[in-house]
Amino acid sequence: MGEFRDVAAIDDIPVGTGRAVEINGRTVALFHTESGFFAIDNSCPHRGGPLVDGDLSCDEIVCPWHFWVFDLKTGRHADPRIRVATHEVKQERGRILLRVSEDVSGGGIV
Repeated sequence: MGEFRDVAAIDDIPVGTGRAVEINGRTVALFHTESGFFAIDNSCPHRGGPLVDGDLSCDEIVCPWHFWVFDLKTGRHADPRIRVATHEVKQERGRILLRVSEDVSGGGIV
């Protein structure tokens, strides 16, 4: 696994919002929910919709293009064969740190 990288200030991403960040050559969608911060690949495996532009509901994101829903904790869709990669997030001294997973499958059918 790679190292944690500083990607944003905690205050820059209010609860109920998300932001796309570039890290290690990948675009990652970083979300802040009531449960904390979560990071997943930003591309929906269906048609590549930008997940960060979707509707955030509790700990799920709805793709803005075709309404596929993904769990932010696991990256899973209702069909257990479909997912997006998840990434490790932690907070330190008012900053959000992200470690991109080595999963380069880009999601899709597993």
